[in-house]
Amino acid sequence: MSSPRLARGRSSEIGRIYSVTTICHRRAQRFVDAISVACLAQELQRLQDDARIANIAWIAMPDHLHWLFSLHAGTLPEAVALLKGRSARAIGTRYGGAAPFWQAGYFDHALRHDEAVQRHARYLVENPLRAGLVSSPWEYPHWWCGWDPFA
Repeated sequence: MSSPRLARGRSSEIGRIYSVTTICHRRAQRFVDAISVACLAQELQRLQDDARIANIAWIAMPDHLHWLFSLHAGTLPEAVALLKGRSARAIGTRYGGAAPFWQAGYFDHALRHDEAVQRHARYLVENPLRAGLVSSPWEYPHWWCGWDPFA
């Protein structure tokens, strides 16, 4: 679980690119099937359709989500809360719906203006490779990026 100190000093800036990691409650493996990941992807797209964010890249690891996006409206905490609430309702019924779906809190990083977004997206989608889940990032099915991060 994240420390309450992480929230101190956190700010939201429209147009800023954020990298967010949020973890499933008790590290439950909620993203191992295509249907759960499709529900999550639908909620990520819905936030973009609502003009709150612009998705850059995301990857659903078995027990957590890495998400890279540009904030277009509202605040970072609002965007994350909407995603977590909507996805919990959409997917939670598959797992009984009674237990919490996400752990409280999340980890975020506001990219500096000089950070390479493409390099960050590639690092994000290479997570399954570093975790030893696959021998090639292309083998892992549960990610999306707005371009080919390996080109």
